[in-house]
Amino acid sequence: MTGNHDHHGHDHEHGEHGHDHHGHGHGGLGHVHAPANFGKAFVIGIGLNLAFVVAEVVFGLLGHSVALLADAGHNMSDVLGLGVAWAATVLARRAPTARFTYGLGSSSILAALFNAVFLLVVVGGLSWEAIQRLVEPEPVAGKTVMAVAAIGIVLNGVCAWLFASGRKGDLNVRGAFMHMAADALVSAGVVVAGLVILLTGWTWLDPAVTLAINAVIVWGTWGLLTGSLSMSLDAVPPGIELARVRSFLEGQPGVAGLHDLHVWSISTTDVAMTAHVLMPGGHPGDAFLLRTAADLKERFGIGHATLQVETDASTPCVLAPDHVV
Repeated sequence: MTGNHDHHGHDHEHGEHGHDHHGHGHGGLGHVHAPANFGKAFVIGIGLNLAFVVAEVVFGLLGHSVALLADAGHNMSDVLGLGVAWAATVLARRAPTARFTYGLGSSSILAALFNAVFLLVVVGGLSWEAIQRLVEPEPVAGKTVMAVAAIGIVLNGVCAWLFASGRKGDLNVRGAFMHMAADALVSAGVVVAGLVILLTGWTWLDPAVTLAINAVIVWGTWGLLTGSLSMSLDAVPPGIELARVRSFLEGQPGVAGLHDLHVWSISTTDVAMTAHVLMPGGHPGDAFLLRTAADLKERFGIGHATLQVETDASTPCVLAPDHVV
């Protein structure tokens, strides 16, 4: 951008608990507010699920239950997913550098996308196995299935509770919570299936329940997939109406025009915005920028707001068509 007009940016960061950090200037590195630390929850969740995976595989093979093996595969994907999500939260807490000026918060978006895609791949493989079992049913040990799945209800319920407090503020943590909660429901379904098989001898019910489990997983994962994919493509985050943001900025005192408005996620918890505002009356000063950034955070949850003030309407970039991301 060239021309005889003021260029002033302001960054305003926020986190789950409302602790604000302010910085303003012409290109200095800001401070990225790290998401809440769920390190202990991730460690416990990974440990419990890994132990349960081993148990399900052993008893699934002994009891000839594809439903238990399916749930073991799902839980193994959760172990990997929790590991990736945990690594992402650790990276997200890294301070910005001269190369990664926003820090590594976007790794949480990649982790959520990876978890969604990986889970769908696992579901595909398990569904194929279940379909084969429907064609050629095998004997199933109903009591074994029920006992192991009952343990899964308790284990996954505890894990879901560990992540419950962060499910609304972080897509990454929400993904972990959804997986654990879904697993608890899935285990409950397996218990019911084991009981019915024990009473009726309907061995086909085992792969049928597996397919039902997989359908639940796909349904629960779809939002995670679309949400993380949208974030990775710098889409406007859900819950933020770009028209309202534009109207708010255009309604500020002294603002005669607005262009190049962009709003996107820089992590699963942080939202950034940039915009060029035309103010023919002159640069309004830091107080205006601080107040506007604070209002953007309070009204729209935008924690990193950068405004470029332009005082000359004839500046070439002002006349360029608007771009919205």
